[in-house]
Amino acid sequence: MARIDGRANDEIRPVIIKRNYLKHPEGSVLICTGDTRVICTATVEESVPSWLNGSEQGWVTAEYGMLPRATNTRTSRNRVTGRSQEIQRLIGRSLRQAVDLSMLTDIQIKIDCDVIQADGGTRTASITGAYIALVDAIDYLLEQGIIVDSPILGNVAAISVGIVHGEVLLDLSYVEDSVAQVDMNIVMRDNTFVEVQGTGEESTFTKADLDEMLRLAEKGISELIEVQNQALTD
Repeated sequence: MARIDGRANDEIRPVIIKRNYLKHPEGSVLICTGDTRVICTATVEESVPSWLNGSEQGWVTAEYGMLPRATNTRTSRNRVTGRSQEIQRLIGRSLRQAVDLSMLTDIQIKIDCDVIQADGGTRTASITGAYIALVDAIDYLLEQGIIVDSPILGNVAAISVGIVHGEVLLDLSYVEDSVAQVDMNIVMRDNTFVEVQGTGEESTFTKADLDEMLRLAEKGISELIEVQNQALTD
């Protein structure tokens, strides 16, 4: 099956990460994966949720949303849906795996992911870009002497994979995702899995299908981590 953009089945979309995209946040990134574009920011607060008071532990949390015309039809501004709540919880869970929270005593880092253009994979792009914003926020804490050592445990990145017209494809665009028989989102920290979300949208899938999807996801995420590391070097 020929993909609409001419990519091979195991090929990710072009990825661009621009750091320090906004002036005010402690960390800010524009990530472009194909035609999907997300602004990810990280805000440092020297306080934690009340239920963590006295725990000598920090916290990382996330919010996610789309601009009204991020998609081909307008959505209401600031509308919180079940989908957006699910996605922001996924982003928060994923990024907490990137840091040793015990090294962020009484510090909270709030991640905001705002989709300005959607063409599939917005949640995975948000995670991949937000990791860079998180690292920049950690660097700010180190530079200010608020913390002494970096709590970063490893790179966290995410990608979609699915079965479309009977073929396993990596990094689905919206057109591919909308007709996928099976849709998965994979999050990894370096070479270990953080989360695997898989759904048989239109059909079931075999263990062999699952193994192939995980193999492609590992390949794609290793390439995303290379892009992340290059962005951090730049």
